[in-house]
Amino acid sequence: MNLRKFFAELKRRKVYTVAVGYVVFGAGLIQLVTSVFPSFDFPAWSTRLVIVVIALGFPVALVFSWIFDLTRYGIARTPDLAQIERGQSADEHSIAVLPFVDLSPAKDHDYFSDGIAEEILTALSKIDNLRVAARRSSFWFKDHRADLREIASKLNVAHVLEGSVRRDDNRVRVTAELIDARGGFTIWSDTFEREMQSIFALQDEITRAIVDTLKLKLEIAPPAPAPSLAAYDSYLQGLFYSDKSTEETLRKSLEFFRRALEVDPQFARAWTGTAKAWLWLADAYVPPLEAYSKVQEAALNALKIDKDDAEAHVYLGETKRILDWNLDGAAREFCRAIAIDPNSTTSNYFSAAFCAARGDREDALKYLERTATIDPASLWVSNSASELYRYFGLYDQAIEAGKRALELDPTFLYGEPLLAAAYREMEKFEDAIELYQRSERISSRPPFGLAATYAKMNRPAEARAALDKAVASRVGYTPGDAIAHVRVELGEYDEAIRELERACVERSSSLHLIGIAPEFKPLRSDKRFLSILKRIGLEPGKVFAAGA
Repeated sequence: MNLRKFFAELKRRKVYTVAVGYVVFGAGLIQLVTSVFPSFDFPAWSTRLVIVVIALGFPVALVFSWIFDLTRYGIARTPDLAQIERGQSADEHSIAVLPFVDLSPAKDHDYFSDGIAEEILTALSKIDNLRVAARRSSFWFKDHRADLREIASKLNVAHVLEGSVRRDDNRVRVTAELIDARGGFTIWSDTFEREMQSIFALQDEITRAIVDTLKLKLEIAPPAPAPSLAAYDSYLQGLFYSDKSTEETLRKSLEFFRRALEVDPQFARAWTGTAKAWLWLADAYVPPLEAYSKVQEAALNALKIDKDDAEAHVYLGETKRILDWNLDGAAREFCRAIAIDPNSTTSNYFSAAFCAARGDREDALKYLERTATIDPASLWVSNSASELYRYFGLYDQAIEAGKRALELDPTFLYGEPLLAAAYREMEKFEDAIELYQRSERISSRPPFGLAATYAKMNRPAEARAALDKAVASRVGYTPGDAIAHVRVELGEYDEAIRELERACVERSSSLHLIGIAPEFKPLRSDKRFLSILKRIGLEPGKVFAAGA
């Protein structure tokens, strides 16, 4: 037998761990026996008997550890390495990286443990023939109880990486475990303890170990210049808060990204994080002209440093679409993002929405399908997909995606439940109203969709009251096209056009969807509406043909 493989197999089967644990436990027990037994006048042979039993138990424990493994499903027989290798095919080269558990003494490094997991996930996603579940889907399980088989089933992966991080001053200890989720068996695990200065090398080491275990080829790229540790720590905190949805947390993320860039202005990912935070602040909390100018500046700075940052290309594409109405320029940015990172949720979803707005139905559906495969447990993706499917008249898919979003997000974290809009379009009004009212009770945000539903039911007084309430709840800025949706349903076409003109001036990010949205069908023969569509770069005939 190859000695290197043999020792690797001992490690995989945790024989070393059991041996060390048994020796420590046995030595302690022998010390206890030799100290206590004489005090109770036990015969001398009893002490010798305990020592002999402990000694004889050592090889038994090693054999047991070779044959069996303690999994989260109980004690199970450890599969042979050859059996694992036979079970792996190209399709089974898939993995989900779960958020690592923060074991720091004060439990105040959640952002750091999440960041380590995300860095490993990002590195793995660049490896050919390895499908990596997207971050939003994997990290959704952070606050949800689920066993590995359930996680693997929902994310459609064969392997799961989980671990823990303990950070104490300048020391960090990372434990990682790669599990074959089909049987719950650990196929690789290790513990790394390093100074913080070695954190980047540690991440690479874990990535290489996973790649070796899955027998994949790792192309060695020239290492990127490592940011300073202070900049990196601030960046991870910014990344942590940028995935929240409130104005407070998004602005907090901007502050951390700013600190990172003060220390290291050439830290490209901190510029990309800044662009991301401003993009999610836009429309919901900050007028789009102000926010998207910040997105543009940050994305351009990121791309000056790293021209192959796919996410930055997406954000730059959005600014070309929204600020400049340059749809061809936006399309080039989205295509570049897909070429750089075809497995990115951001690249695929924004490409799907962009293609839908332009009336490129087949491309939009292709990107939607890819997004669902990459990120099956993302509530943001599912909610938005429900809306796009509705635009195309694909109500079964819209209902399915909307229900999935509701299961993932019962608190309506990402705004109005777009499932309710599908119900409204199918004239399931009571279902739509119940869902809108439930979302308002939980989130305290009056939905515009409720006003549109009342209007479609020919209940104008209730519609106007609901619209006024929704507008009043928005502090500072309300997209004109959101109000125009309701005005069209009320038959107030002149008011709707005025709101759409305002949306043009203010550069509402959702304005490009008015051509395909079924709510605006009554305006499709209005010259003013057609003029707006052409002004923002759309081809009315093409867009109308692609919709429901």
